Amino acid sequence: MVFQAKSEVELIKQLLELSINLQKRNLELISNTNKLTEKMDKFLDLFERASKHISEVETTEERLGKLSTRLDSLLEQNKAIAKGLILLEKYIRGKTEFKPSLEAKPLSEYGNI
Repeated sequence: MVFQAKSEVELIKQLLELSINLQKRNLELISNTNKLTEKMDKFLDLFERASKHISEVETTEERLGKLSTRLDSLLEQNKAIAKGLILLEKYIRGKTEFKPSLEAKPLSEYGNI
């Protein structure tokens, strides 16, 4: 019976230690959950402010049409610039290629060297 009482005491101690560890983990979990909740509140607040700002911005069809026209104009300008650069590159490559003007003469034509 003494042996059994000793093991019961040890079991109770272990149960108490495990219970205390579990309570510590629960407190950590609660703390982390609170931090997460605070961060989510800030995140939602950011989205609310952003949505208010977006609703204040003018988004009429006329303004979007002007923007579309400007983008089309820029696209056409970029195409023209790209074509010009390609033509310039072809011109430069054509001028810098090595084109021998005279055929190589045999050494015998230069006399005794």
